[in-house]
Amino acid sequence: MSTPSPLSSIPSLSSPSTPSSLSSVVTRLRAAGCVFAEEEAELLRSAASSAADSAAALDALVERRVSGVPLEHVVGWAEFAGLRVAVGPGVFVPRRRTEFLVERAVAAARPGAVVLDLCCGSGAVGAAVAAALGTVELHAADVEPAAVHYARRNLGPAARVYEGDLYAPLPAHLKGRVDVLVANAPYVPTGEIPLLPPEARDHEPLVTLDGGADGLDVQRRVAAEAVRWLAPGGLLLMETSERQAVRSMALFAASGLVPRLAVCDERNATVVTGTRPGRGRVRSSPGSLPNGRPVDDPVRIRSRHP
Repeated sequence: MSTPSPLSSIPSLSSPSTPSSLSSVVTRLRAAGCVFAEEEAELLRSAASSAADSAAALDALVERRVSGVPLEHVVGWAEFAGLRVAVGPGVFVPRRRTEFLVERAVAAARPGAVVLDLCCGSGAVGAAVAAALGTVELHAADVEPAAVHYARRNLGPAARVYEGDLYAPLPAHLKGRVDVLVANAPYVPTGEIPLLPPEARDHEPLVTLDGGADGLDVQRRVAAEAVRWLAPGGLLLMETSERQAVRSMALFAASGLVPRLAVCDERNATVVTGTRPGRGRVRSSPGSLPNGRPVDDPVRIRSRHP
């Protein structure tokens, strides 16, 4: 996984700031290695503007940022799929590449679908899917208490958010009813964790990054039980890396799902989808196979972000 992108797509706010002080903030950020120093300076200034002593507040925020704290943790939110998602210390920051996972889920689901967001973190994926579809029955789960706190905040009272390990905390009545199961499970091999940017390895929970020796430990567990929870024709969608995709698809097939692969070159995003055979309420997405027929060479879909 790469360093979370700065919130550079958020327009700079036009409220006044002292040019010299903002310039000094930019200088400090650039010296600390922040590539998008100008945009970050504006966001930090905006975050500090409501404080009684905005200058002191800004200085404190800049100090946190130059010390290596992710920008999203400093300002308290991340931009994701057009939404402002609340995040904070100890919570995984949603990546832009994961918007492709949302797009694949939305393309397959229908309004009114039963959606389950496993390894939900802040709830960003579930929130974006629900926002796009309008009406869904949304459930989400995560093992990290801090993540569950933020997911409940972001998803609101209409969603049911559970704390526990994968499927363990879910109510039994969900078995066989889930139309779309999205899981942004960790997939970084343990040996590669030290190679991650400091923002990730030092400030995000290890459980949200470490996928075990080959990066697929959590994916195996998610795929192994998915058929029990999916409705006939229901879909499991998981983000992975392109180099792990073939093994991820094999895990899906071994678990009784019909796998297919989608890749977004521009965002370096890879999503594996597995369909439970049968007729259900989800749409046949591009590249899907008729009647849930298993294949040795799953269809590969390439997409470019508009």
